[in-house]
Amino acid sequence: MSTKSSRAKFGPAVVVAFLCGLIFASGFDLTRFSWAQGRVNGSANKPTAAQVAPAADLESAFEAVADHARPAVVSIETERFARARPTSRGRRGGGGGNGGQLPPGIEEWLRDFDDPRAAPNDTPEEASGSGFIVSPDGYILTNNHVVADADKVTVTLFDKTVYTAKIVGRDPSTDVAVIKIDGKGFPTVNLGDDAQSRVGQWVLAIGNPLQLDFTVTAGIVSAKGRNQRGLLNNKYAITDYIQTDAAINPGNSGGPLLNIRGDVIGINSAIASGTGYYNGYGFAIPISLAKQVMDDLIKYGTVKRAIVGVNLDEVDAAAAKGAGLTRAAGAKIIGYGEDSVGSPAKKVGLEIGDVVVQADGKPVDQVNTLQRIIRGHKPGDVVDIDVMRFGNKKSFKVKLAEVQDVPAVASNDTGNQPSPRSRPTNNPANTARPMEKLGITVEPISSEFAQSAKLDAAYRSGLRVASVAGNGPSYHSLQANEIILGVLSPVRRDIKSVDDLQNILNGLKSGDVVTLRVCFPNPTDGTCQSNASSVQIER
Repeated sequence: MSTKSSRAKFGPAVVVAFLCGLIFASGFDLTRFSWAQGRVNGSANKPTAAQVAPAADLESAFEAVADHARPAVVSIETERFARARPTSRGRRGGGGGNGGQLPPGIEEWLRDFDDPRAAPNDTPEEASGSGFIVSPDGYILTNNHVVADADKVTVTLFDKTVYTAKIVGRDPSTDVAVIKIDGKGFPTVNLGDDAQSRVGQWVLAIGNPLQLDFTVTAGIVSAKGRNQRGLLNNKYAITDYIQTDAAINPGNSGGPLLNIRGDVIGINSAIASGTGYYNGYGFAIPISLAKQVMDDLIKYGTVKRAIVGVNLDEVDAAAAKGAGLTRAAGAKIIGYGEDSVGSPAKKVGLEIGDVVVQADGKPVDQVNTLQRIIRGHKPGDVVDIDVMRFGNKKSFKVKLAEVQDVPAVASNDTGNQPSPRSRPTNNPANTARPMEKLGITVEPISSEFAQSAKLDAAYRSGLRVASVAGNGPSYHSLQANEIILGVLSPVRRDIKSVDDLQNILNGLKSGDVVTLRVCFPNPTDGTCQSNASSVQIER
């Protein structure tokens, strides 16, 4: 047999064998015929009902929450006739702008209806927001900044019915307001428990952003206990926000943030944005706080808020080490407020520099936590407070006082004080002496500085911080023109001269923490805001 003949017979045999192999394999389901792009008709690439069931259930939950809640959400339109005001609050116009005073990226949705220099006219300025009905007889929760200074408030329901609303009460310290429309049988939403919400849980925001009525957006709880103090310029401000990535835009202010069960856990209030529009982060007032405020506003027309009578600050690593804590947690006492004589905390012996670690039997990890504990009490209640005082734990019983003379208008105007990171210098450098271990220069308080700062005699014996080194240990703790009045730890001593401070620093080594009693003068009213600043020595 020739080679050519053999090849002619061998070729068809290979083809037949290959086809038989495919038929054999497919019979045992070892391989299947298919097209690379999948079938156009048929269900080869379509997921099974079991596979999509979780997503379908979530979709149904979103639909149910939206159907339930939207009828109780309202659109709020306000009118205000131009009038002069003592201060301008910057550019906001229905929900944008920070007036140049807020921390970078934080946009508060307060309204600026007019230039304070403008003469009154007959053309009202208009703004809009959201709210939600909480009782069948027409009580509505919203933000204070949505209705503040409004001459007329109009409410539009989901069914397009329009009502004129009256303002029941407003609380600038929490940015909560209650308004009311007349009628009965209004649809309502259920108020939930924000304490049960967890980071990562699904939430829905409903409101009227950018004139797009009754918009629903979804996201998750991104964080809890966010402290955005720059949002409210109020000495009793409580800023304890729920952070969410559900899209929130101007006009959403006052609308509800709901969990997947349809319960309201917060009032949408602000966004973090460089443009004033949604950029991934929104903030909502916890509903437990809003409900307490609402109940007081409806019952008393004002908020019955209890206070300890202290100014507080967060605890950083240096302050924690100085207090004798193993981690940065607690709430540091930096002053007693304007009424230091009547401060309940001062009366029982709490001191500047103390770090509150427990209140009412509950651990305190930050300022917001202590605020949440205290706001659950009424004036006159006695609360147990434990503090760390430079390595020693002390306990006190504090009888809570009532907030007096809360301003009626919210604003984000933080006054003329420089940012803590600004470093101005006003006096000749050759009068200052360096404190190398702190990375600052200090000098005795001159009569010229005391006069320009309107310093009280009690503050004129300390040292003025002339400058703060940008690469020094005090950069985040002290600022120029701050006054060092004394040392709280590791020794307790008044500072009356440069030598007094230098002698104490001479006994400290790298890694030690010194806590200074300081105050920052405000020449606009002659006050000097106290603080306790801890600095870790680096050299």
